[in-house]
Formats: sequence, C-alpha cells, structure tokens
Amino acid sequence: MNKKLLIIGFVWPEPKSSAAGSRMMQLISFFQSEGYQITFASACAKSDNAFDLLTIGVDKVAIELNHASFDDFILDLKPDVVLFDRFMTEEQFGWRVSQHCPETIKLLDTEDLHFLRRARQQAFKDDSEVTNHYLLNDTAKREIASMYRCDLSLIISKAEMSLLKNTFQIEDSLLHYLPFLVENISERHIEQFPEFEDRQHFLTIGNFLHEPNYNALLYLKETIWKGIKQQLPEAELHNYGAYASQKVNQLHNAKDGFLIKGFAEDVNDVMQQSKVLLAPIRFGAGLKGKLFDAMQNGTPFVSTSHGVEGIVDKTNQDFICDNADDFINYAVNLYQDESVWNAQKSLGFDILKNQFSKSEFESGFRMRLFALSEDLETHRQQNFIGQLLQHHTMQSTKFMSKWIEAKNS
Repeated sequence: MNKKLLIIGFVWPEPKSSAAGSRMMQLISFFQSEGYQITFASACAKSDNAFDLLTIGVDKVAIELNHASFDDFILDLKPDVVLFDRFMTEEQFGWRVSQHCPETIKLLDTEDLHFLRRARQQAFKDDSEVTNHYLLNDTAKREIASMYRCDLSLIISKAEMSLLKNTFQIEDSLLHYLPFLVENISERHIEQFPEFEDRQHFLTIGNFLHEPNYNALLYLKETIWKGIKQQLPEAELHNYGAYASQKVNQLHNAKDGFLIKGFAEDVNDVMQQSKVLLAPIRFGAGLKGKLFDAMQNGTPFVSTSHGVEGIVDKTNQDFICDNADDFINYAVNLYQDESVWNAQKSLGFDILKNQFSKSEFESGFRMRLFALSEDLETHRQQNFIGQLLQHHTMQSTKFMSKWIEAKNS
C-alpha cells in the first residue's frame, strides 16, 4: 500500500511565477519518486497561474480555515506524512493534525525564514544594521514555535541554518538543510546554449508582488539603469514578472530602454536570449530562484550580498555588488567583455553541480525521513520545548480557531 502525503499549501503552486512554486514542485517530485500518494490541500483561491496538479497525479482538495470539516477530511485520509507549506499553515492546521493523527510525521517547509525577511526589510527602511532588535520580532516567535511543534523543518539556505542553530540555539535534530534540487546539466546541453555574441540586452525577473523584487525594480529604475544606459546607450532592460500592477507598468519607458515585459511564459527562453541578469536585491531571505534560473541557462548575473546568500560563500566575487557604482560598472564590463562573461557562465555551472546536486540532497532527505519514521516517539521525547508548545494551555491558535468556528456557525 502506498504511503500517503498531505501537503497543506499556503497557496496553490505557481512554478512559473515564483521560486516558492518551483520549490514545491521539486518536493512533490521527490515524494512521488518515493512512491507516496499525494494530496495537495489549500484554503487559498486558485489563480490562473496555478499549476494543474491533476496532470501529474496529485489530488487537489479545497479546505476551509477554522472549520471542523478539516477534521473529517484528515481522519478519512490518515496521511503518513503532512508537509506544511510555510509556518502559517502549521498554525492553522497543525493542532488538528496532532489531535486526529498523532502518529503522522509533521514536516515544515519554511521556503525562507519569514522573520528574517521582515527584519531585513525593516532595518533597510530604518537605514540600520540587522541587530537582535530586528531579528527578535513577533514573526520570529511564531515561526520558530512552529518549527518546534513539527518533527522536522526543511531549511533552504546554509545561512539560515547557521542563524537558527547559532543565534536561536535550535537543535540539529529539528532541522534539515534542503536547498533547491537541481538536475545535472550535461555538457552536450550546455553546448547548445546561445553564446555571448548571440545574446543581447539585460534582464530582470521576479514576482512583482514580492516586496524585495519590487524594491529592486525601483532601485533599477531610479539608480542602476541610468548609469548603465549612459555607458551602453543601445542596451535595453527587459523586466519580467508575474502580477504587474498599475504602479509597475507605469515604470515602462521605451525611450530609456526600461521595458516592463510582464509574465514570462518560458523563463528558459527569456534567460537564453538575454546577455546579463540584474538582481540588485537589498533585503530578503532564502535562495533566489532567478539566480538559479540564470545559472541553469548559462546567463551571468550581477547581484548583492543578500541576493547571493546561500549560493556563493565568498564575498570577494566581482559580481557581488552592494554599492550602486560597483554594480553599474561590473554590469557594463560583464556585458562587454566576453572573457569575463564566459568565466562567470562556467562558474555558475560549477556552483550548481557542486553545491545543489538533486541526487545528493534527495538521498540525504530520504535517509532523514526513514530515521524519523523508525523512531518517531524517541525523536519527539527529545524535543521537550515542542511538547510544551503542544500542551493545550499553550495552543492559542487552537482556541482562537475554535472561537472563530463557533462565531461563524
């Protein structure tokens, strides 16, 4: 009999719109390869960009927040594993899973650390360093409590693993480093990519609803692009992304070569047409999917320390530019110098091969899941803080949900 996995999604996966959507599809692919029968449930409304999970054999179920119908649903399904997509879904549904299916393994996919992103965004607004004053926010308390209530949390970045272990003293037993899972790219496939002389223009891409992306777009418009355009008057910047609002579209200026292109149906196509990706990300967390898309398509990029966090350990790389002038000058040099362009292109392939091999990380995750399933009781006994947070006197989300449920009935 197939093992059952229930994924409770914060949103329905949109792999063409966001890195989070791509990440979710990678996890689904892994569990399918392990023989799991997968049900994806979400209380979120579907968008036109949502992937049709039925086409890959994943059942879709719409669920309600603060409603007893979920209790009947999970009792009937009896999953072996539940995967919470971000801590907010664990807050809403975790206590119901524990109450009705206490033997089910509970996994949390953080996507990125929401509290870290929030801390960096506020520090950026305050023009300040990210200190504990910013890190120890209310979101941190909620997100880390969720990690303790789960059996294992999937962390996408080495930098975030380090923060959780060193600053917040979370035990290794509750964390598992699982970055983007990248298929090996063959030399034959690499040889088919367009070369330096066959590409033109600059590119940026990212969901415009994501605040770090919108901030980077404004930074490009107001500061970066002017400096590049002065040195490369024939160049254009093609800005792609899902959910372009009126305020985004108003940034379009054909005369300046600053073009809002909107949703990209095929990210690989637009990457391979472009010569350089610009990603001046000034705050955020997690891994940046746009940089992985660039490396997988042989497209060199210019980014910031925040942008490359968890991807490049060395801070002395020329393509890591936190200063506007440095960013502009390196982007122009990369665009014009074929030897520099080819060197960074090769570096990108090396990074993917050596640091993000799908087969290597899937093997480690497989072993971790097996160990959990073999001795779940002992694992939970060692997580006393998690036991405290499961105790009924501390389950504020449970009683808030029941209050809302009673109020709505």
